[in-house]
Amino acid sequence: MILFFRKIRQKLLFNLPAGKAGNRITKYLTYAIGEIALVMIGILLALQVNNWNENRKAQIFERDILSLIDQNLSRDSVLIAIELQKAVLANQITDSILNQVELGIYDEQLNRWMGKVVRFERFKSQSSGFEVLKSKGIDLLSDKKLQVNLINYYDETLFRVYQSILDVENSFNVDWVPVVKSEFNDFDYEDYLEPRNPKDFFENPSHIVLFKLFQDNRQGAILRMETALKELSDLKILIKNQNQ
Repeated sequence: MILFFRKIRQKLLFNLPAGKAGNRITKYLTYAIGEIALVMIGILLALQVNNWNENRKAQIFERDILSLIDQNLSRDSVLIAIELQKAVLANQITDSILNQVELGIYDEQLNRWMGKVVRFERFKSQSSGFEVLKSKGIDLLSDKKLQVNLINYYDETLFRVYQSILDVENSFNVDWVPVVKSEFNDFDYEDYLEPRNPKDFFENPSHIVLFKLFQDNRQGAILRMETALKELSDLKILIKNQNQ
């Protein structure tokens, strides 16, 4: 297109009648200015095309990375929900143990219940999508609210979840493992615990306190996981809206 306009301009310039063309310097100055204008137009067109291509690449990257992050968040939701269910059940069973002990009933059911209580939760987030996004620049996301919520989930909420789960695990290792080694005949993780003398074990006040402390620690993990699941749900809605 630029070449087309240049030919027209050359024709008009050099075919002017002698009496109207002015001096040769004026004609060449006019021609030079026209050349500069055409070059500038060409540069602007090239920049516009380049910007369009870059914007298109950014949109494709945003869509793809959000799809990957959405898959990661779905996995987190499933795993957290599983561990949350186990934790809630463990605290409910703890109440059942304490109630039965208060009634002076030390039967086989207590051994199976303790297998569900004397344990700890495990969870590891899948954050590959978010790590890629951070390496490229999180400001590539066009939705600023989504930026903030992703940072909050991965950098703050998950840290609290990990810490609360670690508190339960530390309590298991520090408080329960020594007791199991010294006062239990059998221990099948998550299934079964058999005290050497159930009556003596459960009538020891320090053991009852141990159950209650463990329950309190686990309740903290439950609250953190519930918060994480709510944030995950909100994030998935934002991503869905952004990728529509």
